[in-house]
Amino acid sequence: MKQPVRTDIPAAAHIDKSGVETDEGLVDRLSSSRGLLVIVFMAVIFTGAAQPITDPDFWWHLKTGQYIVETRSIPHTDIFSTLRFGSEWVTHEWLSEVFMYSVFRALGYGGLIVIFSILVTAAFWIVYQRCRKRGVHPYVAGFALLLGAAATMPTWGVRPQMFSLLFASIFISFLDRYSRREAMPSIWWLAPLMILWVNLHAGFALGLALIVLTIAGLLLDWLLLRKDSFADIWRRAQPLCWLLIICVAAICLNPNGARMYSYPFETLTSHAMMQYIQEWRSPDFHNPLFQALALLLLATFSALALSNKRARPGELLMVAATAWATLRSGRNVAFFALVATPLLAEHSWTFITSHRWGQWLDASEKRKPDERSALKLILNVLLLALVLAVVAFGVGRAVKEQPVIEAQEFPAAAVDFISNQKPPQPIFNEYVWGGYLIWKLYPDYRVYIDGRADVYGDGLIKEFLAVNDGKPAWREPLDIHGIRTVLVKPDVALASLLRQDSNWQNVFEDKQAVIFVRR
Repeated sequence: MKQPVRTDIPAAAHIDKSGVETDEGLVDRLSSSRGLLVIVFMAVIFTGAAQPITDPDFWWHLKTGQYIVETRSIPHTDIFSTLRFGSEWVTHEWLSEVFMYSVFRALGYGGLIVIFSILVTAAFWIVYQRCRKRGVHPYVAGFALLLGAAATMPTWGVRPQMFSLLFASIFISFLDRYSRREAMPSIWWLAPLMILWVNLHAGFALGLALIVLTIAGLLLDWLLLRKDSFADIWRRAQPLCWLLIICVAAICLNPNGARMYSYPFETLTSHAMMQYIQEWRSPDFHNPLFQALALLLLATFSALALSNKRARPGELLMVAATAWATLRSGRNVAFFALVATPLLAEHSWTFITSHRWGQWLDASEKRKPDERSALKLILNVLLLALVLAVVAFGVGRAVKEQPVIEAQEFPAAAVDFISNQKPPQPIFNEYVWGGYLIWKLYPDYRVYIDGRADVYGDGLIKEFLAVNDGKPAWREPLDIHGIRTVLVKPDVALASLLRQDSNWQNVFEDKQAVIFVRR
């Protein structure tokens, strides 16, 4: 809605497209409820991300980082397992692992929780800025932002994937603004970011996909809208094509060289990973964790349908592609949210302001310097202090609960028993405990299996499941591999079978784990 010219606004302020006055001064921002609300949104996301570390892969990432720092070498073959020792290991997250271990060594678990929460918050701060660029009111943008963040919460944690979340948010922001012809920094900044991304996480392949989708989106806009000539569209697409070529070439700039070209595709086509690893499966909408995603999907496509403003075909292509990826694998939820949240905010805002009942939101917030309420300023400062106190409390609670969570989710007492009593090797262990055993017991003990599914391959993962579930011929792998110690959960089928087998002795058991040793 077009706003009338106002002469009562101080020089440090301006009106954005939504009629929301924004200020450069700290006092002005603190006196604005809308400006303070943005800080609250970010604090909510930060606090939601500041949770105890529960990712079972965290532990082998930490040990890998320690190994790289202490030996000043990056392993290219497996060093942690018994069965795959010496086989190829593409250490594609080496820089993330060095970063994680360095932070842990300097700041402990608390430092890791805080820094990775900042990564998540930064990714959504970029999303919020995209909402502002589209002229969306802070209330509406905040609702969309929090819904998008809630949808991605199951993927949050102290894990290398958070670097992909942040880098994807940056790539989407640059490419979206380029497509919309908005003033922006040069897209060539994405090339050095790609070099960094390829050394942090294999999600770098998404960056290439986003560039390809942006090029396809520009061509689709031309094909369906015909607002520009093909020559004009091609002039805009050419820099993206060169950027794509440069980013593809940059992938080689990592310790694994050209091997990184095929690695992401091998991961995506692994049958065992897709079938047996929870985060690689399609989202389970019966699970409460994915209800926010269901709402985000419905809200986004409803807003697009109800809005008087038509989305560009290129935007629809991007949201459809990321929605498809999300429905295929829960790991991709975050990338859909990064694309969908600004669209939800923009088209919800267009729908609301097209009706009389929603036009009150379009009014700017009046804050004349001579009428600024001291009481309001004080209350906002107190609110900000309260928000910061809640954030600090959340971080402190997460750090305090870390040892408790570790004892509940991982076999802490059983590991202490192994460290002290030294049962014979090799060990058969739970898949989700492999990383924890690596962190606690390597190099004295190697594991049977851990979360590096790409190292073990489909065959060994299926073998583990057959043994752990007590399938027919479950004894054969234990005999073939010469397993002498078994560490599993007390309620799995294998534990019940070994209790009845005179060849195995139960030497330790608590609520988390049971240890059997071959007689």
